[in-house]
Amino acid sequence: MAAVVSSPEVAAEGQEPLLGPGGAEEEASRDVVETQEHYKSRWRSIWIMYLTMFLSSVGFSIVIMSVWPYLQKIDPTADASFLGWIIASYSIGQMVASPLFGFWSNYRPRREPLVVSTAISVAANCLYAYVHVPHSHNKYYMLTARALVGFGAGNVAVVRSYIAGATSLTERTSAMANTSACQAVGFILGPVFQTCFTLIGEEGITWKLVRLQLNMYTAPVLFGALLGVINIILIFAIFREHRVDDMGRQCKSINSEGEGSGGVDQDVEGNVDHVAVVAINFLFFVILFVFAVFETIATPLTMDMYSWTRKQAVFYNGIILSAVGIESVIVFMAVKALSKKTGERAILHGGLLIVLVGFFILLPWGKKLPNIQWQEIKNSSIPRTSVDMLMPFWSLEVMEPPSNHTVEPVGCPVTQSWCLNTPMIYLAQYISSDILIGLGYPVCNVMSYTLYSKILGPKPQGVYMGWLTASGSGARILGPVFVSQIYTHLGPRWAFSLICGVVVVSLLLLEIVYKRLIAFSVRYGRMQEENC
Repeated sequence: MAAVVSSPEVAAEGQEPLLGPGGAEEEASRDVVETQEHYKSRWRSIWIMYLTMFLSSVGFSIVIMSVWPYLQKIDPTADASFLGWIIASYSIGQMVASPLFGFWSNYRPRREPLVVSTAISVAANCLYAYVHVPHSHNKYYMLTARALVGFGAGNVAVVRSYIAGATSLTERTSAMANTSACQAVGFILGPVFQTCFTLIGEEGITWKLVRLQLNMYTAPVLFGALLGVINIILIFAIFREHRVDDMGRQCKSINSEGEGSGGVDQDVEGNVDHVAVVAINFLFFVILFVFAVFETIATPLTMDMYSWTRKQAVFYNGIILSAVGIESVIVFMAVKALSKKTGERAILHGGLLIVLVGFFILLPWGKKLPNIQWQEIKNSSIPRTSVDMLMPFWSLEVMEPPSNHTVEPVGCPVTQSWCLNTPMIYLAQYISSDILIGLGYPVCNVMSYTLYSKILGPKPQGVYMGWLTASGSGARILGPVFVSQIYTHLGPRWAFSLICGVVVVSLLLLEIVYKRLIAFSVRYGRMQEENC
């Protein structure tokens, strides 16, 4: 029999012990043990999943700053309303695809949906690079390309379901935190890659033989396609199917070569607590919803309150978002250690409280009113419509005003009636809110995924993870819509009060289901190991 991995040196590689409380003697008496070779292969496969998650988020953010100018260049008939649809199409595609890929992974080897989804993203990025070629309807080709990139990103459900099944209970929080950190880093580095490619310029280089224009708009997506091809190669070369039980013991359904179906025996004794499942889906929706509101409202709020120009708003908020991203990565790493002392439920509760405080301090309370923009905006800028606010602030492109306008109107538009009687939000309030939301959001994000995977236990998690991902995608669609309607027509006081109310409802729900948010094996009074 192969030696059981029990040395501290080997265990340190995955940052978690392999054996349960029973120790090596208890493990030796069982049929299934984890060998050193299996352990290393398992963690190599998990690292491939980290990379897949990173590339998925890069695929979203690497072109987000250049979508608007590229759209104007290839199709002058496109307006800001259509841009809103293009931005939202990624989340719509991901929302549709996540349950489908999750269902696929339950009954077939996960390598299949992973490769197919990544290949779809690669093809979609190549389509994006060629949307300039057709003689008409170019904007619809761009819409299709971004929707397909989002559809390919539905593999997030497969990634998280694999990690949930390939880690023990003690490893789960750490692995989920690493996954979320990779996702956050991808969102941060995407715009950085985009900035580097701006050195190529708008004209760039044209390869007439294949009608390819390599410029600042197409180079990022082609780079993303190249990363996707590398990811597919690594999935074939390194990724293997692995499952371990709650104690970290190797499951019998995977053969010695690491091959097998993505699912497990559906007849595992005990039923999933669907009340807890629905509760986590709702909580996750709220968490993503409030963060989508936060990132969407940044530009219009700062332009209205501090009389920033479009250029200033994009630049300063870009710096703030980058700082929040770095803060989030640090928090992802910190919760791994903190969860071992306090437990995931308590940390989720604390994260929601922090988010609540973050939005509460944004409520206007002083006497000073924002500067009013009395000058009517005609041709000097994009009109402030409801659909405009569907765009995240980093997607706004600074447009040069026509020659007959030399000064960009700034301040709170008089067309927003609340500007005349709503106190301004001080910059200190805004910065403090950014810090708190940047602290609370990653905590809630990691704990939601971790609790969700533990509640599901040994049951197939693909479809469940697909629904959770779809909940998050739906939140990213509805969040900007909420901002566009409530903030524009009623102002920040109503917008942030309603957000606080939603978070309070979430906290009450968490209190109600608190005792049900426990691991499947704990719920049934044992550590599940049979029927893997």
